[in-house]
Amino acid sequence: MSNNLFIGKVYHRFPELPSTNDLAAELMSKSRPPEGTVVRADNQTAGHGQFGSKWLSDAGKNLLVSIILYPSWLSVERQFELSMTVALALHDTARVLYPAGRWSVKWPNDLYEGDRKVAGILIKNSLSSGQIQGSVAGIGLNVNQLVFDPALPNPASLAMVSGTSYDTDVVAAQLFGALERRYLQLKSGAGKVIKAAYEQTLYRKDILSEFERLPDGGHFSGIIRGVGESGMLLVEVEALESFDLKQIRIII
Repeated sequence: MSNNLFIGKVYHRFPELPSTNDLAAELMSKSRPPEGTVVRADNQTAGHGQFGSKWLSDAGKNLLVSIILYPSWLSVERQFELSMTVALALHDTARVLYPAGRWSVKWPNDLYEGDRKVAGILIKNSLSSGQIQGSVAGIGLNVNQLVFDPALPNPASLAMVSGTSYDTDVVAAQLFGALERRYLQLKSGAGKVIKAAYEQTLYRKDILSEFERLPDGGHFSGIIRGVGESGMLLVEVEALESFDLKQIRIII
């Protein structure tokens, strides 16, 4: 962490919190913490997942962090670039920690090894005058957990896929370094480079896949070709259908 310019320089670590994202947001509501401030917990009692779901994790086994960022140079229309940036940093980290893994990013920003989910991201942006004023990037990375709730469809951890255990502090340091590099890349104006790299990592890209249309539950087949400028998933289908591609789920 000491080699980073800003991510992890201010570091709040707790044995247990309801939610690292909630505490990071609370800190931002009361003051302006330095960019790169990290909130980390060994255990969460009310962690958040995508679309209002809960993020479940065994105490002390995984990496549960939220990072405060101020990408005020990003317009609201470009906010998905931040999501791609964080997802790429997580992908970069996994490739270093376990190079033999079949790593990909399941749209919009879950980290997969093969067909199993190893990490999730939840980003909360505060907006004003068409710009992003502040962001909390929450990351839950399964590191050493070996047993998961059977209700979860396809969970895995670094330890499960690699056959070895990890020091979560080493994993955190690797992630913070990767995020800082990708974030500075985005800030330098390399949004198109970020997008191209993200599209190359997409789970099941260029493979015929089955999708579920939400909320009606209808199924259709298509081929993922990339993402649009606003972050919508671009799926090639045989016939035109009228639905929002932000409201679909990849089944396989």
